[in-house]
Amino acid sequence: MNVIHFINAFFSDSAHWHGYDGIPTRLREHLQYSLIALAIAAAIGLPVGLLTGHTGRGGNALASIATAARALPSFGLLVLMFILLGFGLMPVMIPLVVLAVPPILVTTYEAVRSVDPSPVDAARGMGMAEPRVLFQVELPVALPLILSGLRSAAIQIVSTATIAAYVSLGGLGRYVIDGLYQRNYEKVVGGATLVALVALATLALFWAVTRITVSPGVRRSG
Repeated sequence: MNVIHFINAFFSDSAHWHGYDGIPTRLREHLQYSLIALAIAAAIGLPVGLLTGHTGRGGNALASIATAARALPSFGLLVLMFILLGFGLMPVMIPLVVLAVPPILVTTYEAVRSVDPSPVDAARGMGMAEPRVLFQVELPVALPLILSGLRSAAIQIVSTATIAAYVSLGGLGRYVIDGLYQRNYEKVVGGATLVALVALATLALFWAVTRITVSPGVRRSG
Protein backbone atom coordinates (compact mmCIF):
# COMPACT_ATOMS: atom_id res chain seq x y z
CA MET A 1 0.00 0.00 0.00
CA ASN A 2 1.28 3.46 -0.80
CA VAL A 3 0.95 6.69 1.16
CA ILE A 4 -1.88 7.99 -1.02
CA HIS A 5 -3.92 4.89 -0.26
CA PHE A 6 -3.35 5.31 3.48
CA ILE A 7 -4.40 8.98 3.32
CA ASN A 8 -7.53 8.17 1.33
CA ALA A 9 -8.48 5.32 3.65
CA PHE A 10 -7.99 7.47 6.75
CA PHE A 11 -10.04 10.44 5.60
CA SER A 12 -12.78 8.37 3.96
CA ASP A 13 -13.43 6.37 7.14
CA SER A 14 -16.48 7.96 8.78
CA ALA A 15 -15.36 6.67 12.19
CA HIS A 16 -12.52 9.23 12.10
CA TRP A 17 -14.96 12.15 11.92
CA HIS A 18 -17.02 11.51 15.06
CA GLY A 19 -16.56 11.02 18.78
CA TYR A 20 -13.77 11.84 21.22
CA ASP A 21 -11.15 10.44 18.82
CA GLY A 22 -12.60 12.13 15.75
CA ILE A 23 -10.66 14.58 13.60
CA PRO A 24 -12.65 17.67 14.72
CA THR A 25 -11.97 16.90 18.40
CA ARG A 26 -8.29 16.11 17.93
CA LEU A 27 -7.82 19.17 15.72
CA ARG A 28 -9.45 21.41 18.30
CA GLU A 29 -7.17 20.01 21.03
CA HIS A 30 -4.09 20.46 18.86
CA LEU A 31 -4.98 24.06 18.04
CA GLN A 32 -5.72 24.77 21.70
CA TYR A 33 -2.28 23.56 22.82
CA SER A 34 -0.61 25.46 19.99
CA LEU A 35 -2.42 28.75 20.60
CA ILE A 36 -1.75 28.68 24.35
CA ALA A 37 1.95 28.00 23.79
CA LEU A 38 2.24 30.71 21.11
CA ALA A 39 0.44 33.25 23.30
CA ILE A 40 2.77 32.56 26.25
CA ALA A 41 5.88 32.67 24.03
CA ALA A 42 4.74 35.93 22.42
CA ALA A 43 3.99 37.46 25.82
CA ILE A 44 7.60 36.71 26.80
CA GLY A 45 9.47 37.29 23.55
CA LEU A 46 7.78 40.36 22.07
CA PRO A 47 8.17 42.79 25.02
CA VAL A 48 11.76 41.75 25.70
CA GLY A 49 12.67 41.87 22.00
CA LEU A 50 11.06 45.28 21.50
CA LEU A 51 12.69 46.76 24.59
CA THR A 52 16.19 45.43 23.91
CA GLY A 53 15.91 46.28 20.21
CA HIS A 54 14.85 49.84 21.00
CA THR A 55 17.59 50.42 23.56
CA GLY A 56 20.25 48.45 21.64
CA ARG A 57 21.27 46.64 24.79
CA GLY A 58 21.30 42.92 25.52
CA GLY A 59 21.88 41.62 21.99
CA ASN A 60 24.69 39.27 23.03
CA ALA A 61 22.66 37.97 25.95
CA LEU A 62 19.68 37.30 23.67
CA ALA A 63 21.88 35.39 21.24
CA SER A 64 23.25 33.25 24.08
CA ILE A 65 19.77 32.54 25.45
CA ALA A 66 18.45 31.65 22.01
CA THR A 67 21.37 29.31 21.30
CA ALA A 68 20.93 27.55 24.65
CA ALA A 69 17.15 27.21 24.23
CA ARG A 70 17.47 25.80 20.71
CA ALA A 71 19.94 23.20 21.95
CA LEU A 72 17.37 21.73 24.36
CA PRO A 73 15.63 18.65 22.92
CA SER A 74 11.86 19.16 23.12
CA PHE A 75 11.05 15.53 23.76
CA GLY A 76 13.72 15.18 26.44
CA LEU A 77 12.44 18.32 28.15
CA LEU A 78 8.89 16.95 27.95
CA VAL A 79 9.91 13.73 29.68
CA LEU A 80 11.79 15.67 32.37
CA MET A 81 8.83 17.99 33.02
CA PHE A 82 6.48 15.00 33.12
CA ILE A 83 8.66 13.35 35.78
CA LEU A 84 8.82 16.55 37.82
CA LEU A 85 5.26 17.82 37.37
CA GLY A 86 3.20 14.72 36.54
CA PHE A 87 0.17 14.67 34.27
CA GLY A 88 -1.40 17.83 32.93
CA LEU A 89 -0.90 20.57 30.40
CA MET A 90 2.09 22.22 32.06
CA PRO A 91 4.67 19.55 31.11
CA VAL A 92 3.67 20.07 27.47
CA MET A 93 3.57 23.87 27.56
CA ILE A 94 7.10 24.27 28.93
CA PRO A 95 8.97 22.59 26.02
CA LEU A 96 6.69 24.24 23.44
CA VAL A 97 7.26 27.70 24.93
CA VAL A 98 11.01 27.10 25.25
CA LEU A 99 11.01 26.11 21.57
CA ALA A 100 9.03 29.18 20.45
CA VAL A 101 10.55 32.01 22.50
CA PRO A 102 13.98 32.19 20.74
CA PRO A 103 12.73 32.91 17.19
CA ILE A 104 10.26 35.50 18.49
CA LEU A 105 12.79 37.13 20.80
CA VAL A 106 15.75 37.29 18.43
CA THR A 107 13.73 38.22 15.35
CA THR A 108 11.94 41.03 17.19
CA TYR A 109 15.26 42.39 18.45
CA GLU A 110 16.82 42.26 14.99
CA ALA A 111 13.70 43.77 13.39
CA VAL A 112 13.79 46.85 15.61
CA ARG A 113 17.56 47.23 15.29
CA SER A 114 17.32 47.10 11.48
CA VAL A 115 15.00 50.13 11.26
CA ASP A 116 16.55 53.09 9.43
CA PRO A 117 17.89 55.42 12.17
CA SER A 118 17.04 58.62 10.22
CA PRO A 119 13.27 58.69 10.99
CA VAL A 120 13.99 57.55 14.54
CA ASP A 121 16.41 60.44 15.10
CA ALA A 122 13.92 62.83 13.48
CA ALA A 123 11.15 61.66 15.82
CA ARG A 124 13.36 62.19 18.83
CA GLY A 125 14.33 65.60 17.50
CA MET A 126 10.65 66.51 17.35
CA GLY A 127 10.36 65.70 21.05
CA MET A 128 8.62 62.33 20.82
CA ALA A 129 8.77 60.26 23.99
CA GLU A 130 10.63 56.95 23.73
CA PRO A 131 7.47 54.77 23.87
CA ARG A 132 5.98 56.76 20.96
CA VAL A 133 9.22 56.42 18.99
CA LEU A 134 9.08 52.67 19.49
CA PHE A 135 5.40 52.10 18.71
CA GLN A 136 4.79 54.82 16.10
CA VAL A 137 8.10 54.87 14.21
CA GLU A 138 10.06 51.67 14.73
CA LEU A 139 7.30 49.09 15.15
CA PRO A 140 5.44 49.75 11.85
CA VAL A 141 8.68 49.34 9.89
CA ALA A 142 9.82 46.31 11.89
CA LEU A 143 6.42 44.58 11.75
CA PRO A 144 7.06 42.32 8.71
CA LEU A 145 10.16 40.79 10.29
CA ILE A 146 8.44 40.49 13.67
CA LEU A 147 5.57 38.61 12.02
CA SER A 148 8.07 36.31 10.33
CA GLY A 149 9.44 35.40 13.78
CA LEU A 150 5.93 34.71 15.06
CA ARG A 151 5.22 32.64 11.95
CA SER A 152 8.36 30.56 12.47
CA ALA A 153 7.48 30.00 16.12
CA ALA A 154 3.88 29.06 15.28
CA ILE A 155 4.93 26.47 12.70
CA GLN A 156 7.45 24.94 15.10
CA ILE A 157 4.78 24.74 17.81
CA VAL A 158 2.16 23.22 15.51
CA SER A 159 4.65 20.62 14.30
CA THR A 160 5.96 19.77 17.78
CA ALA A 161 2.64 19.79 19.67
CA THR A 162 2.26 16.15 18.64
CA ILE A 163 4.46 15.32 21.64
CA ALA A 164 1.46 16.02 23.90
CA ALA A 165 0.24 12.53 23.04
CA TYR A 166 3.27 11.01 24.77
CA VAL A 167 1.94 12.18 28.15
CA SER A 168 -1.62 11.00 27.53
CA LEU A 169 -3.00 14.31 26.25
CA GLY A 170 -4.92 14.72 23.01
CA GLY A 171 -4.22 16.51 19.77
CA LEU A 172 -3.28 15.17 16.36
CA GLY A 173 -0.32 13.37 17.88
CA ARG A 174 -2.77 10.80 19.25
CA TYR A 175 -3.16 9.37 15.74
CA VAL A 176 0.59 9.03 15.32
CA ILE A 177 1.30 7.56 18.76
CA ASP A 178 -1.74 5.28 18.89
CA GLY A 179 -1.24 4.25 15.27
CA LEU A 180 2.37 3.21 15.93
CA TYR A 181 1.32 1.26 19.05
CA GLN A 182 -1.48 -0.49 17.16
CA ARG A 183 0.62 -0.87 13.97
CA ASN A 184 -2.16 0.98 12.22
CA TYR A 185 -0.14 2.85 9.60
CA GLU A 186 -3.28 4.31 8.04
CA LYS A 187 -3.78 6.25 11.28
CA VAL A 188 -0.09 7.22 11.47
CA VAL A 189 -0.04 8.62 7.94
CA GLY A 190 -3.40 10.33 8.45
CA GLY A 191 -2.23 12.05 11.62
CA ALA A 192 1.03 13.17 10.01
CA THR A 193 -0.92 14.52 7.03
CA LEU A 194 -3.21 16.51 9.33
CA VAL A 195 -0.21 18.07 11.11
CA ALA A 196 1.30 19.04 7.74
CA LEU A 197 -2.01 20.58 6.65
CA VAL A 198 -2.26 22.61 9.85
CA ALA A 199 1.31 23.87 9.32
CA LEU A 200 0.42 24.94 5.77
CA ALA A 201 -2.74 26.64 7.04
CA THR A 202 -0.59 28.48 9.58
CA LEU A 203 1.65 29.75 6.78
CA ALA A 204 -1.39 30.95 4.85
CA LEU A 205 -2.83 32.66 7.94
CA PHE A 206 0.35 34.62 8.61
CA TRP A 207 0.59 35.58 4.95
CA ALA A 208 -2.94 37.02 5.19
CA VAL A 209 -2.15 38.79 8.49
CA THR A 210 0.95 40.35 6.94
CA ARG A 211 -1.03 41.57 3.94
CA ILE A 212 -3.62 43.16 6.23
CA THR A 213 -1.42 44.67 8.95
CA VAL A 214 1.71 45.79 7.08
CA SER A 215 1.41 48.96 5.03
CA PRO A 216 1.99 48.58 1.25
CA GLY A 217 4.94 50.97 1.38
CA VAL A 218 6.74 48.88 3.99
CA ARG A 219 5.99 45.66 2.04
CA ARG A 220 7.44 47.13 -1.16
CA SER A 221 10.57 48.42 0.59
CA GLY A 222 11.01 45.03 2.24
